[in-house]
Amino acid sequence: MEYSILSDIGSKRTTNQDYADTYVNRAGYRLFLLADGMGGHKAGNVASKLTVEDLGKLWSETFFDEGTPETTIEIWLRNQIRNENENIASLGKLDEYQGMGTTLEALVIQENLAISSHVGDSRTYLIRDGEMSKVTTDHSLVQELVDAGQITEEEAEVHPNKNIITRSLGQTNEVQADIQSLQLQVGDVILMNSDGLTNMVSTAEILEVLAREDWTLDNKAEALIRLANEHGGSDNITVILVNFDGAVVTQAQEVS
Repeated sequence: MEYSILSDIGSKRTTNQDYADTYVNRAGYRLFLLADGMGGHKAGNVASKLTVEDLGKLWSETFFDEGTPETTIEIWLRNQIRNENENIASLGKLDEYQGMGTTLEALVIQENLAISSHVGDSRTYLIRDGEMSKVTTDHSLVQELVDAGQITEEEAEVHPNKNIITRSLGQTNEVQADIQSLQLQVGDVILMNSDGLTNMVSTAEILEVLAREDWTLDNKAEALIRLANEHGGSDNITVILVNFDGAVVTQAQEVS
């Protein structure tokens, strides 16, 4: 299994409030984390970086043996994300960080099992046999309109209020992460991204890039970032690609 992590400031922003990294715990299970911060000039940076580093450090120090049940990992994710929400909310009471928050995508790879945790409107996708399916459901105003049958998925993608999110880390109330598991197959690709990618690049374009057999995983991550910038680059852009081939995870590229 190979992965690539790439983050870019985009064409319009002066700071990058996205943050992504990966960590391995003592049992060898890998955790991928991606956060898209929000708030003032400094606050969004702090929220995303702090969330990733806090959860990553805790994961690195946690011991799961080879027989650890899936439910144990899910409980760990749910509890630690809830605790991190409280940490961010507490820090957000300071004037310097008032109103800060962050989305979060977390993905654990345990052999051929992927456990996804999600808060906000960053996304996780599964690409299998040339088809791209969204694993996560946006916590956003327009998604609520879709769920209520008031607008279509296609209308949601271009809705003027699509960036209004309804759940994030940093809220004063308790935050529940959406958690689900996927059985991976050899050849599967997982894409985790901030909305700076999918607001700019279509599903068809993403699939075209990922189908390039002559490109490395690094080349594909770079191409996705480049496309987002060519289409306007209105936000920070972060991409995590994981290519599952049933083997030990190796690092292709990591830029935060």
